[in-house]
Order: sequence, then C-alpha cells, then structure tokens
Amino acid sequence: VQRPPPARIELTSSDAARHPIPETRSETRPMKPAKILLTTDLSQEAERAFAPAVDLAKTFGASLCVLNVVEDLPITPHGAPLAPPVHSPGLEQEQLDARKRLDEQTKIIDETGVPYEKAVIAAPQVAQAVVDYADEHDCDLIALSSHGRSGFKRFFMGSVAELILRHAHVPVLVFPKQ
Repeated sequence: VQRPPPARIELTSSDAARHPIPETRSETRPMKPAKILLTTDLSQEAERAFAPAVDLAKTFGASLCVLNVVEDLPITPHGAPLAPPVHSPGLEQEQLDARKRLDEQTKIIDETGVPYEKAVIAAPQVAQAVVDYADEHDCDLIALSSHGRSGFKRFFMGSVAELILRHAHVPVLVFPKQ
C-alpha cells in the first residue's frame, strides 16, 4: 500500500513572527545513562532487549541491573476475612526458580564484559515494583521488551510496559514485538 507523501507546510515571515520556534533550554543536556535497568519476565520475548541494552551500556560506559519481578498476590485465608493476607505458599520456590532462569538468561551478558548485577524480587504489582526499583537503585534508564498484546488480551492481561511508561520517573526504552 502506497502512502501519499507528507503535506508540505511553508511558513511565511509573518507566520514565523506570530509563532516563533522556542529556543532550547540551556540546562538541557544529552542523556548519558550510568545505570540501565533491564527488566525481564524470563521469556524469550524479553531477551530481545538484552543485546540493545548491552550495546547501550557499552556505548555509554554504563552498568546494567537485570531485574525479574515474581508476582506475589497475597490472598485472604478462606473463612477468615479479618485475617491478614498471606503470601502464596510456593513463593520462595518461584523465586528460586526465577533466579536459576535469570542466571541462564544473563549468560549472554557475561560474555560481553559489561558490568551488571541481577535481582529477583516479589511484589503484588510488577510495573510498580519496576518503577520503585529504578528509583531506589538510581537507574537512569529502564529498558524492556513489549509482548505486543492488543485487543482483548491486552484488556484482560494488562500491559506492564504501558504502566511502566506511564509511571516511571526516568526514560523508558521499549523494544516492540517483531
């Protein structure tokens, strides 16, 4: 499908006088991240962000922090509505399994020489945990891969990438589904 060329807009001198182009602010400076938070859900889709994040880290001399968040949905015990919520009984094992899978996934980074640390944490809301982790660990950039869900799947399952984009206090680099 051929698309028409973009419309060309020409400004006259009177237009330029009425709508001046704002000057760039003097305090604006180029982004040079020192610590990049690379998130992973341990899927193959998440691995798409690894190589570009490593390249960015090499380019800027930055370190990586590879994070996996295990979703921990506390539940109220049946028949005890006033009891405090309890964590999933399999949470510790899930975290151990996630650490093993993260060790496998980060072997790609081992070969590059880029300094990195890795973490597995548990939280009830994955996106908020990523945003909080970036803030608490002074990360300058969040890199992640999007699964590319749309329509009903996105409505039903939500979009962690979108929530991170909306709530992060640092730039977010999203690698779309290919």
